[in-house]
Amino acid sequence: MQISMHAMSHGVFRKALTQLLVVMEKGVANAKARNFDVSVLVGARLAPDMLPFSRQIQLASDFAKNSMARLAAVDPPKFDDVETTMDELVERVKKTLAYVDSVPAAALEGSETRHIVIKMRDRTLEFKGLEFLQIWALPNFFFHYVTAYNLLRHNGVDIGKKDFIGG
Repeated sequence: MQISMHAMSHGVFRKALTQLLVVMEKGVANAKARNFDVSVLVGARLAPDMLPFSRQIQLASDFAKNSMARLAAVDPPKFDDVETTMDELVERVKKTLAYVDSVPAAALEGSETRHIVIKMRDRTLEFKGLEFLQIWALPNFFFHYVTAYNLLRHNGVDIGKKDFIGG
């Protein structure tokens, strides 16, 4: 049985984004239970030179939606990075999930060999689709997802591996 690029991308992003919503909702519930402002979580950092929780969510969102679009050879939707509250960040993840779900499996057929170019400030990266997914898209997405998870955990939110991976 051959694994499809859609299953390897959509299936992984869908599951992880769904679990990201779970841990974010637990963060809100934890803040309410402990009677502190949830904005503390939104601005949380593990180290002074790290990006805050809000930016980790934005970047996880960007890697999911932009990767799906690149694999489908379409322009990704533009999300302005203006979220400042947990509610706004939750909505962004939901919007990302809706976009990921909107990309049909047929759009990713043959994408394992599609030429993908990523222009960065100081360099240009070029990949074939499968390599892009394996060594760029998924690792970057999970870096930001796990950092957001760790920020919540570090701030006392009662979450664990099951919340991260899902049931």
